[in-house]
Amino acid sequence: MKLDKTIRGFELDKNEKITDKKIVVFTGPSLHPNKASEILIADYRPPVGRGDILTALKDKPDVIAIIDGVFHQKPAVSHKEILKALKEGVTVVGGASMGALRASELDDFGMIGVGRVYSYYKGGLIEADDDVAVVFNPKTLEQLSEALVTMGYNFKAALNEKLISEEDFKTLIQTAKSIYYPKRTYRKVLSDSGIDESKKQVLERFLDERSVDVKREDAVEVLEYIKKSL
Repeated sequence: MKLDKTIRGFELDKNEKITDKKIVVFTGPSLHPNKASEILIADYRPPVGRGDILTALKDKPDVIAIIDGVFHQKPAVSHKEILKALKEGVTVVGGASMGALRASELDDFGMIGVGRVYSYYKGGLIEADDDVAVVFNPKTLEQLSEALVTMGYNFKAALNEKLISEEDFKTLIQTAKSIYYPKRTYRKVLSDSGIDESKKQVLERFLDERSVDVKREDAVEVLEYIKKSL
């Protein structure tokens, strides 16, 4: 499916309402459009950047969902263009990554925030775009680094299960924060952290078998919210 192909929606589940709303979704590394389209029929576009909302408004959408966005490849989506969409009566929903950040900043103006990452931003547990930033292949949208927010969630889970100590947890978080986001991977964090080798092996197994992709879960929640509530 081409990323810019418009598919006007209807729900396949007989228990759900049929909709003719035009829905534009900006997504990529958090949830690939091919997977997203299995949940919600929409016009899927690559991660949002400056000016992309204004372009989308020309197609007269009813709903715009922001999941992924660019941070440094080109200017990020501006608050002003989201506010313009809201002023024009478009429902704007955000979560998972850039969408969560912008929703936490603009929910007082009507943008809808969904998911765990949005709640982290809203509650002040995370603050910077670096917490959700990743590098990805622009052609395939494959994620090539790991988000700090996801790492923190999984390291905390390992701590709660007593696989690592509180000191180990702090060291891992500090190490992850010290690594520039395009190079931030579990392999590099574990290698640079200097934690005990036996704990490192246990943690590697835990991450391989039981890690949670926080941003992906939130991306799915955004689509499910639109599907069920709008």
